[in-house]
Amino acid sequence: MQQTENLNIEAFDAMPTPEEIHARVPLTETAEKTVLAGRRAIEAILDRRDPRLLIVVGPCSIHDPVAGLDYARRLKALADEVADTLLLVMRVYFEKPRTTTGWKGYINDPRMDDSFHIEEGMQKAREFLLALNELGMPAGTEALDPISPQYLGDLLAWTAIGARTSESQTHRELSSGLSTPVGFKNGTDGSVETAVNAILSASRPHSFLGINMQGRTSVVRTQGNRYGHLVLRGGGGRPNYDSVSVAIAEQALAKAKLPQNIVVDCSHANSYKNPERQPLVMHDVVNQIRLGNKSIIGLMIESNLEAGNQSIPADLSQLKYGCSVTDACVDWLTTEQMLREAYAILRGPLAGRAGRTERKTA
Repeated sequence: MQQTENLNIEAFDAMPTPEEIHARVPLTETAEKTVLAGRRAIEAILDRRDPRLLIVVGPCSIHDPVAGLDYARRLKALADEVADTLLLVMRVYFEKPRTTTGWKGYINDPRMDDSFHIEEGMQKAREFLLALNELGMPAGTEALDPISPQYLGDLLAWTAIGARTSESQTHRELSSGLSTPVGFKNGTDGSVETAVNAILSASRPHSFLGINMQGRTSVVRTQGNRYGHLVLRGGGGRPNYDSVSVAIAEQALAKAKLPQNIVVDCSHANSYKNPERQPLVMHDVVNQIRLGNKSIIGLMIESNLEAGNQSIPADLSQLKYGCSVTDACVDWLTTEQMLREAYAILRGPLAGRAGRTERKTA
């Protein structure tokens, strides 16, 4: 008999179940309070019950938990300083989509040597999120692998679906069951239609294959996620944070009978992947809000302790502390300047923004 399945599979290595990882790194009362407060605050911003601006800010990816927590402590102090106007959520990305090859992130390859100890990476990722929430700093991440949320979802306040996966049925179904608000990025071609359709899809109930806390394959049945929103990240060779692009996005959301909730990503195609342009993008968007824009409810910034990025060396002791190994970031000093400038400009204009909007789906 010829074998007809698993012809290209080298091995099946057993993973600890979500329940086992939770038992090793249990949710604490302090962390739970941070998670729930972060989620409720973001929901209130999306519902226009909270006039503050959501800012998802942090490293392109986490590769060094020591530097990551160093960054988090600084961010928490700044978050407390601007809390009456800006809600800061730390960007904590453990999974990186690759166009061809490259480091796939802290969960997939925590030792950064192509050894792929995913079981180790999952536990360490949970340990990092727990420590972050213990500091009182809510976390946001990108949902890439559909299995990971069972391991980490209880420690997250916000989730993004990337430009490459907003069109994916798997990720739309996944989003419909997530416990966090979800931002869907526009497609890599710059079109918002894919993301708008994803928001609509994720707002509805779905049934799909997944795993439960015991790691058993299950039919997952969801209720739908009410808090999907649009993230503009540019694409197709041009940015889309300008007032005309924002107005076009508003019209697309209105046509779909969706709330006009928009987050602008200052990085990626909006800055042509040049971190030095991120402050310019943010200044432009902040000025749109100052002049009366009501739809922009948040911003994203790729930021780290040190500016730029670096390649992963064979000798990991040569890694530069606090510097990205994926997309280039602005440094901490620039981050402080960006956020303090936004705070100073928006304290007055945002104060009058509150006023609940009706939430509809088609």
